[in-house]
Amino acid sequence: MLIFGATGMVGQGALRACLAAQDVEAVMAVGRTATDTTHPKLHNLLVPDLFDVTTYESQLTGFDACLFCLGVTSAGMTEEAYTRLTLTLTTAVAERLAQLNPTMAFIYVSGSGTDSTERGRSMWARVKGRTENLLLQMPFRAAYMLRPGFIVPLDGIKSKTRSYRIFYSVLSPILPLLHSAFPKWILTTRELGEAMLILARSGAPKQVLEAADIRDLLNTKNPRK
Repeated sequence: MLIFGATGMVGQGALRACLAAQDVEAVMAVGRTATDTTHPKLHNLLVPDLFDVTTYESQLTGFDACLFCLGVTSAGMTEEAYTRLTLTLTTAVAERLAQLNPTMAFIYVSGSGTDSTERGRSMWARVKGRTENLLLQMPFRAAYMLRPGFIVPLDGIKSKTRSYRIFYSVLSPILPLLHSAFPKWILTTRELGEAMLILARSGAPKQVLEAADIRDLLNTKNPRK
């Protein structure tokens, strides 16, 4: 299993799920910095410039699935800068992986509100929509776009974004209640990681999954239930 962005909040959840899964034999965490996790089947691949992974191609082959969890907030960014870090980076990596691993499933963590038409007023939603559309055209075995809404961090996981950390800290006393009250709209990092594994293993009828679709996937296809 390849994971891009394993040090982020969503990526940490994906990493924990992969390491706990008996049918995942090896995990390669790709990023500019190493994870804080130590595990016999975990390997960290440090890539200073993720826009160019050609030097590391020999270490990026032979994988059945890629969980792409890299992402940045659009707050304070120009459309050009956000496009570079969201669309350009993601598609550059994906194009190379599709060539190296044509039987791979590519699972991209997008976001609720993404604009598939690419014509809406929201800049980030347009960019995410164009990114999704390009990924869905690539010659992977399968490609899935996950659009979670509100995500509750569990297992000591914290966001790398300071404003998000403050936000979660303030809401922490009521997060369990919110999760119980709105299960179709609120997911935990643990659940999102499990959903990605389900998609890697057996896929889903839809290629674009909103939060409610992710919840349905967990309820119907999780082999542990």
